Amino acid sequence: MPRAMRPFVHRDYRVLIAALAISIFGTGMWAVAMVYQVIHLGGGPVELSIVATASSIGLLAFVLLGGIAADRLPQRRLIIAVEAANLLAVGTVAVLAATELLQLWHLAAAAFLLGVGAAFFFPAYSAILPRILPAEDLLAANGMEGTMRPLLQMAAGPAAAGMIVAAFSPASAAAWIAGCHLSALIILTFLSRAVASAAPAAPEGPAGAGSGIDGHGTRAKSSVRRDLREGVAYTVKTPWLFWTLLWAVVWVLLFIGPIEVLLPFAVADQLGGDSSTFGFLLGTYGAGGAVGALATASFRLPRRYLSGMLLLWGFGSVPLAITGFATNFWVLAAVLFVVGLTGGAGQVIWGTLLQRRVPPHLLGRISSLDFFVSLALMPVSMALAGPLAAVVPIWLIFLVVGLISPVLSVLAIGFGGMLRDEIDHPLDREAAPVD
Repeated sequence: MPRAMRPFVHRDYRVLIAALAISIFGTGMWAVAMVYQVIHLGGGPVELSIVATASSIGLLAFVLLGGIAADRLPQRRLIIAVEAANLLAVGTVAVLAATELLQLWHLAAAAFLLGVGAAFFFPAYSAILPRILPAEDLLAANGMEGTMRPLLQMAAGPAAAGMIVAAFSPASAAAWIAGCHLSALIILTFLSRAVASAAPAAPEGPAGAGSGIDGHGTRAKSSVRRDLREGVAYTVKTPWLFWTLLWAVVWVLLFIGPIEVLLPFAVADQLGGDSSTFGFLLGTYGAGGAVGALATASFRLPRRYLSGMLLLWGFGSVPLAITGFATNFWVLAAVLFVVGLTGGAGQVIWGTLLQRRVPPHLLGRISSLDFFVSLALMPVSMALAGPLAAVVPIWLIFLVVGLISPVLSVLAIGFGGMLRDEIDHPLDREAAPVD
């Protein structure tokens, strides 16, 4: 069997990935249905911004708590509860829209709940994978998820919702999305009871330190603050983890704003393109990510997994340097495809490293920290990109982003001691011990 398909041998993985595929397809549909439902209610850009922001607030406000929950609660129940909440949120919108009772605040509330759901789902998903798959299959599993997400959430889901809205109504699209979440919920109930227990406990220390047991043997309630502090302390004391997250924070600050805010203007000024041109270019970026994820899943984890991952991300961003000079559509498409391909490949390696090197009792919290730092500076980057472009040429911004990325990668590899670390902790064999 091809390496990328080996996780499908395991029944619980087949259940989990089937539910995930249907759920993220519904999430992709929501991105389009929500827009046209706002418009149907007479809303404009301001109202649409309110609904979209509500989702981001829910995600950012709860993602760290979601990581703590993934480490302290049974992950199977947590994932099922999230899918049930998604069904409730979208199902309510569908019913209110069908009865013409829907208001803008209903949409904002549903978007907020979906954001909260994502904050709890992804740390739990990352933490549950090592419980249902052997270590040697985690790379392929992460690659499969990295392949599905752009195809279903960024392409197929929005396309399906667009056709349903055009043929029927936004309310009909909401009903279809609710059906997706209902199907995913039903499938998740077939996860075996072997993964229904609570997350692994921390190793015992003096007087049960870290295990949640006090000196008298009674169960002590672990505070959210202490749990979060434990995850942050582990991150700071683990050089490869700390310097990779620091690299990600800086890269998100540099990358997201130019792509989301400035690229549409580059498309208009340099190519004479419109929104469809911009959309197609983003599609090539997503396609590159899917190809990179699937290719990575088809091979073993590289021996130089830390430095290789960061060099993929850093040097894979170099083509962005010519974005501001490209006057040919296919050149710009090739640039974004390469950036997506290397980004997708590196992301699969990164997800696998977290699952194989982070202690199981911390995996949910570390995954949520990763998610948080990846998202926290996105709005800052987008807020800065516009004013910066007013005083600095767009071509110069892209040039700096492309050329500085590999420099940041080399610095992170050096300061994180990654060349030595990846040799001391080999993961290219079929199994490897957790740090």
